[in-house]
Amino acid sequence: MTLSLLVPSSLTREAPDKREATRKIGTVARTAVIFGVDRITVYPDPDGDAARGGGFVATVLAYAATPPYLRKDVWDRRDELEQVGVLPPLRVGTRTGSGSDDSGSLRQGLVTEVGSDGRVRVNCGLQHPISLPVPGDRSVRKGERVTVRISSRRPVRAKIVDHDPPGYSVDRADLDTALDRADSGLRVAASRHGVATTTGRLDRLVGAIADRGGLTVAFGAPERGLPAILGRDPPAAEWPADLESGSDGDRFDLWLNTIPDQGSEVVRTEEAAIATLACLTLTE
Repeated sequence: MTLSLLVPSSLTREAPDKREATRKIGTVARTAVIFGVDRITVYPDPDGDAARGGGFVATVLAYAATPPYLRKDVWDRRDELEQVGVLPPLRVGTRTGSGSDDSGSLRQGLVTEVGSDGRVRVNCGLQHPISLPVPGDRSVRKGERVTVRISSRRPVRAKIVDHDPPGYSVDRADLDTALDRADSGLRVAASRHGVATTTGRLDRLVGAIADRGGLTVAFGAPERGLPAILGRDPPAAEWPADLESGSDGDRFDLWLNTIPDQGSEVVRTEEAAIATLACLTLTE
């Protein structure tokens, strides 16, 4: 099951400076890791962009997702990363174990050298880069990031595997493209104009997510919700007749208000993400 977040390029539009903008993105990044998000897509909102746009948001999100032991090698000095010292540590969890091909911890690695003998040297956070064979069906180039399964540290036993590493990936795409992906699952628009989340409806929501094989949640920007970004009137707050089968003419299967009794006039995007994922990632 794939869990995706869609956030606008105008995510940091109300931040007074780069430091606060970076801190805001860091909260989104940490929320994504806590709730096991697989992918964050930054979609364009050109009418809402201020001093910083989608490139800034995507770059800081991607930097935050890079393990600390790789950041120096992966990222050059960039203006977007000037204030990354305020980012919270993500502390991405890994599956651990030893003794078999199917156990061990998955880690991101960076290929630092490609040999002529079918082996590469990989920096994966150990004391030194390690030499690993390249799987027969793959070609690997210097500077490429790979996933390494480490089953033992003393002695070192590891291999390059065809798995996504723990944590989330980052990309940029327009909203329609992101929603049309084969693994989009249940497509939810988080909005104060949506139908209210109740304990009675959560069971159907969780069941629909399981039936659809995933979840994609889209968020608006500060003081600029999804209706404004999409250039449309707020939708009617109605529960769909057939949640499991998909939407009928709408980009989304459901417009959902996950904070129906909000006490503040404005709920920030990072706050809405926490509230929304906390209920939609519950299990049956």
